[in-house]
Order: sequence, then structure tokens, then C-alpha cells
Amino acid sequence: MVDALLVLSFGGPEGPDEVRPFLENVTRGRGVPPERLDAVEEHYQHFGGVSPINARNRELIAAIRERIDLPVYFGNRNWHPMVEDTVAEMARDGVRRALVFATSAYGGYSACRQYHEDIARARKAVGDGAPQLVKLRQFFDHPLFVAANADAVRAAGLPAGARLVFTAHSVPESADATAGPPEEGGHRYSRQVTEAARLVAADLGVTDHDVVWQSRSGPPQVPWLGPDVVDHIEALHAAGVPAVTIAPVGFVSDHVEVIWDLDTEARERAEELGMGFARASTAGPDPRFADMVVELVDEHRHGRAARGLGEVPRAGCGVDGALCAPACCEPPRRPAR
Repeated sequence: MVDALLVLSFGGPEGPDEVRPFLENVTRGRGVPPERLDAVEEHYQHFGGVSPINARNRELIAAIRERIDLPVYFGNRNWHPMVEDTVAEMARDGVRRALVFATSAYGGYSACRQYHEDIARARKAVGDGAPQLVKLRQFFDHPLFVAANADAVRAAGLPAGARLVFTAHSVPESADATAGPPEEGGHRYSRQVTEAARLVAADLGVTDHDVVWQSRSGPPQVPWLGPDVVDHIEALHAAGVPAVTIAPVGFVSDHVEVIWDLDTEARERAEELGMGFARASTAGPDPRFADMVVELVDEHRHGRAARGLGEVPRAGCGVDGALCAPACCEPPRRPAR
């Protein structure tokens, strides 16, 4: 018996005074230097201190509510509405067992395991009356997710000679190395992003494309996944590529990192180099994304068969997915000081 759905996301500030506390929540314990926080805070203030992510999530929730006969709640990891407060509200409303849709398609610590930790922390904060919460599976290769991303590229345009470049949030190489059970060789996050990009490119009929990374935030001495999207644009220009179409397949909705890193920094660098530039939208606003969420719920409620196009393993609590293994997606080890 399932009596509710919780949409669990990253969170974002909705006013200038919220930016610094939000960033401190996100980076607590990660050793991010204050000057990096200063720089990122300036990015947010450039947009009035408002991230679009909460608004996009509320739009998604409204679309889900039109499609499902369950109450739908909203909670965040890093900013209001905080998941602890939302789970307390669910308990007051009499919810006993709910499914959780986390707004990340992939495995990895921040993309998957940390959402399990968010759920456990919220249930602990509420205590004995907390509802049971079951996180839905990873969906990077779901046909509706792939189709929405492919159509977003079509809408952005892929003119002759343009290079199709997929982006996702970079993570420390050490974190990616633990992102998967040892018997699978780890690297679940980067392998899944690469597989999603392959599937979208295949839908488009594109035989050659690139996968790059963005939004690194850690200490400069710690290796992160690369190349960075701006560095890659420069390399493409040096190789004589006249234009790029950027597809943020690693993200399900716009937030400040997407619109700053891609619509500001990457676009400006391409224009400085005289390159054509187009950026595809994220999949979340596409109506098929809400359809996909309902389908994931129905895997639990009605035994609907789980659909996936990829060849890379996925995990989670769907009908076809196993619970994450004990060693899967462990937190990255912090460098010794």
C-alpha cells in the first residue's frame, strides 16, 4: 500500500539573503575555500539571488498531480522546504508508506546515495511516527527521459558542422571510482552519464559526440572529472569546429549552475571564439518527464514492467532493480591535511 509520493530535490535559494546560507549548507564539511563560495554567490546574485530549481520542481509536482491519484509532497536536501519538515508534515497527515522520486537520474554518492541518507536523516528527525520511505530507481536510460532530451536537442538546433556536446556535473575522480559495486568496477556515475549521452545521440542519429563536465567546486589540488566544458569548447575551436550544441543530459532541470556555466560562461567563450552556440533545455519541463515519474511509481503500485534502453547497470528499488550494495557509491574520502 502506497499512500503518497515525495519529490526530493537539491534545493535552491529564492532570494538574495538566502544565497550564502544555502551555499554553506551545500558545501559544509567539503573543504571548499571561502573565495570559491564568494564567486558562486556572485553568480546567484547575478540572477537576483533566485535559483530556478524550486520553481521548476513545483511545476513538475503540479504536472504529476494531474496524472496521479496520490498526494504529492515536496522536500529538499539543502534549502526550504527542507525534507525533514516535509516528512514531519507527511506524518501529521497520516502518511504511512510513501515513494520518493529524487530529481537525479544517476548513481553516485551525491546523485543517489546521499538521497538515501537524506531520507534516513528525515525519518530519524521525525521519530517513531515517520512514514516508510522508498526511493525510486535510477532512470538515466528510461525511454521517456531519452526522448525528452533528444527532442530538446532538436529544438535547440544541430546545424551542419556543429559538434554535439553533452554535459553533466563534475565530481571528484575518487568519488566516481566508488560509484558502483566493486564487482562492477565502480564508476557508475560517469558510465551512466556516458550511456545516457549515447542513447540520446542514437535517437538523434548522431554517430559522434562528446561528454564533458562542468561546475566543479572542490579544492584545486583534488582531481575532478574532465574536461571542463569551456576548456573543451576551446579545444574544438582549435580543431576547426565551427559550432557547438550543448546538451545538459546530467541535469533534469535548470538551476544556477546550468544557466551560469552554460548560458553565460560557455556561451560567452564560444562567441569570443566566433563559434556558433546552442544550448538544449533540460528534460524536466517536457510533459513526458512527469509521465515517466508516474510510470516509476506504477512499477511499485501496479507491478508495471520497468523500462530501460541502456546496457549499463542501474540500481534502486524498482521492480527490476536491486537495493544499493553496501559498498556502492560511498562518500569520497577527504584528502589528509
